[in-house]
Amino acid sequence: MAKIEYKDLLDAGVHFGHLTRKWDPRMSPYIFMEKNGIHIIDLNKTLACLDEASNAIKQIVRSGKKVMFVATKKQAKDLVAGEAKRLNMPYVTERWLGGMLTNFATIRKSLKKMSSLDKLMNEEAYKNLAKKERLMVSRQKEKMETVLGGIADLSRLPAALFVVDIKREHIAIAEAQKLGIPVFALVDTNSNPNEVEFPIPANDDAFKSVSLLVKAFGEAIEEGLSERKRDKEDAKLSEEEEAKKAVDAETKD
Repeated sequence: MAKIEYKDLLDAGVHFGHLTRKWDPRMSPYIFMEKNGIHIIDLNKTLACLDEASNAIKQIVRSGKKVMFVATKKQAKDLVAGEAKRLNMPYVTERWLGGMLTNFATIRKSLKKMSSLDKLMNEEAYKNLAKKERLMVSRQKEKMETVLGGIADLSRLPAALFVVDIKREHIAIAEAQKLGIPVFALVDTNSNPNEVEFPIPANDDAFKSVSLLVKAFGEAIEEGLSERKRDKEDAKLSEEEEAKKAVDAETKD
């Protein structure tokens, strides 16, 4: 992973927090100073927290588990969706459906329905439907795709959440807390860092700041995936060697 430097954070404006009157006092350990009525985030803390979060997420991914990306704010959604797709991870960037985690059984039913609509649209029977019926089916599929498309391949609950803006995504955070799912998140000066297990103090509004940190987090996941692949290859080699030894031993006998 290309190591992020203090200067990179500075150039991306990661240090700019909110107006001092909008702050959450629980963010004080991560605030460096106040300047012109704005809180300035301590970038040394950002680097330390990013490092801790990266190491933890690597281990989760290395064990073969999924991380769900969550960001519904305009300046982050496309960026987050792109990174999640690149890593083949689930994501929510349109609207968080209440119960997406806590009522996952119902969500799975919706995913199955979306899948069946997809199959129907590829069958000959669909072409034989009346124009109005085809339109109804395609609209229903489109509507479901918008909200659930990013989690279409999710067969079980994710092992972790990565969130941009915990105030905005408070329902997702609450559901994760209820289920004991660890949350990794960019946390600005107007938020409560105690709501998540791995807070990364940062400007969660500026595109450059969000982009830099989402990509850094994505690289950590990528490393975890590479390590998992290596582990599998090593295990396979080890099995082959053991099998070869067993064959050699039988031959000698």
